[in-house]
Order: sequence, then structure tokens, then C-alpha cells
Amino acid sequence: MPEAFSILIPTYNERENIEPLLTRIVAALPGRDYEVLFVDDDSKDGTAELINRLSAKYPARVEVRKNKKGLASAVIDGFGWAKHDTILVMDADLQHPPEVIPSVITAIDEGADIAVASRRVPGGGTNGWSTFRKITSDGAIMLAHLFLPSSRRVKDPMSGFFAFRRRVIEGVTLAPIGYKILLEMLVTGKAKNVREVPFMFVPREKGKSKLSIKQEIEYAQHLLSLMRRNGVITHFFKFCLVGASGVIVNNGMLWLLHDQGKANWDIRLALLIAIEISIVSNYLLNNYFTFADRHKPGLKHFLANFLRFNLFSLPGAALNWVTTVMLTNTGNLSYLVFNMVGIAAAMMWNFFANSRWTWKKLNTGD
Repeated sequence: MPEAFSILIPTYNERENIEPLLTRIVAALPGRDYEVLFVDDDSKDGTAELINRLSAKYPARVEVRKNKKGLASAVIDGFGWAKHDTILVMDADLQHPPEVIPSVITAIDEGADIAVASRRVPGGGTNGWSTFRKITSDGAIMLAHLFLPSSRRVKDPMSGFFAFRRRVIEGVTLAPIGYKILLEMLVTGKAKNVREVPFMFVPREKGKSKLSIKQEIEYAQHLLSLMRRNGVITHFFKFCLVGASGVIVNNGMLWLLHDQGKANWDIRLALLIAIEISIVSNYLLNNYFTFADRHKPGLKHFLANFLRFNLFSLPGAALNWVTTVMLTNTGNLSYLVFNMVGIAAAMMWNFFANSRWTWKKLNTGD
């Protein structure tokens, strides 16, 4: 028999949506054993009272939080109140169609630690979104994927519609800011097998949307918090320090080869050699300083990582070379100034590529 599960739904002033939601959940899950747990932030419209009355008809119950607000904390409190080891989180506003619940739970039944109802896989999408909201959502996902490697396991880490096994968060301190619980769990949790199933995000029919500028600010705070806890900020700061040393090596070698003594090499050849020497210098410093917590001992790993570092530095090196040569041929400033522009253009690529692949986080599947 399939395992029982809990459906966890945070609410605040959602009275109009409760009975239609429960009716559709029951219709979508014939023969399954489950509970519907509402965590209500002391709604003033009678949401909790309605759920209590409907509990005689539906497998539903409500926990009311007094003097406490916030979707993230409501969901986390709900984890403690849920009866079952599999928990599905969704919204009460019917923008998360209950008809998708079976496919999400099936993914868990088949072995997933986290199953995400995703707007970003084939068959998924959004209806009724403005261009601004689409851009905002795309930007939020892009930032998560850039700065939090663990989030790249799914295409829609911003989804608020997902299920997971309780073992994913056992012994984990969850400290989300705002409402992106899934992102918190992907970064700090213990999930190994993560799957996505498609769903179509639909417009709210009743009630008032709670999306606000405040939530966007909270997302930025949450992102920074996860970057700090995950060590990304520390790595990036150290990478920048190493990059600064690489600038000195790069420009120093270019000056020696292009300007000094009998060398006086053509800037195109001199720049190639200067770039490679700075790459070697940067690799050594990054291996033993920036990512000292990630590098593996042994000559084999040292050489393999050195090859990766060179390969992933090639696009940045090409960008540096092309930018410097083109600007030098068209501008009146010193070629060393233009070389600084080329180095800056290459730095961001080098950090994200090498932190993602050369020095992978050792305790994840990334």
C-alpha cells in the first residue's frame, strides 16, 4: 500500500478558497491515506473556524498560531505538527492545482527525496502573468542558480508546491527569510534524489494576492543568508583577492614582454603568455587558499583540477585577449588600462565556472 502523507497548507485570510480547495483535493486523491493540515496565522476572516467545521466532512485539521506571522515560519511549524513522514507543501489560493498532487506524490513513492511541481519543465508554465512578473521570476531563478550551486538540481527552485521525505530536514536548522522554503531545503537539506513534475501555475480566483515588494526584498535577504551559510560569499571574496594578484601577474608579465629590454614582443603574443602565467598563478592560490576546504590531495587530483581550471578559464582568457587587443587598436589609453577591462570582463565567468566544476562542493551531488 502507498504510504500516507500530510498536505501542509499555510493560510491567512483564505476563507473563500478553503472548501473549493478541499473538494478538489478529495477528488484528486481517491483511495489514498492523507491528512490536510492548515497552519493559520490567526486569520480575521474566519478561515480557521471554517476549517474546524469542515473537518467533519474532510480529512482536515487546523493549527492556529497566535502573535506570529510569516509563510516560512508557518510551514516550518507545520513540519512539526504533520503526522506523516512524507509532507507536501502547497498554497491555499488554488494557484497550485490539487489535481497535480498525485504526480508529485508518485515521484516520492518512486524514490525521490524531494519532488517539485515545476513551472519550468516541459508541460509546465504560467497563466496570466504580466511581463514584469515573468522577468522578476526569471531573475530570481537566475540569481539562485548563479550563487547557490545546490539549487541547479532543479529548474524551478522558486516553486512553493513540492513534497519531501522528513529525513531531508532531520538535524538541519532551517532559517528561511520570506517564503522560498524549497530553496532553503535544496541548499541546506539532505536530499540526494530530486525530481520535477510539470504543473501550470494559474491566476488566483478569489482573495487578495500576498505578493509584494517586501517579499522581493526578503528574497534578496534570504539569498544573501544562504550564500553566507553555504560559504559562497567567503569563496567569492577570496577569489577576488586571488584575482587581484592575478591582475598584477598578468599586467606585470605583459609589461615585461611587450615593453622591456630586447623582448618587445607583439602585444598579441605577449598577452597570451601573460594570461597563461596568471592562470597558473591563480590556480595555485585558489587551490590552496580560496577552495582549500574543497580540494582533494594527490597529484592526480591536482593535475585534473589544473586541466579543468585551464579549460574553464579559456572563455575568460579569450574575452580578456579580444577585449584588450581591440581596445588597444582603437583607443588612446595605455594597453595596460585596456587589459584591466578585459580582466574584469573575464572574472565573473571564471568564478562561477570554477566554483561549480573545478572545486565542486565535496558533500553534495553537484
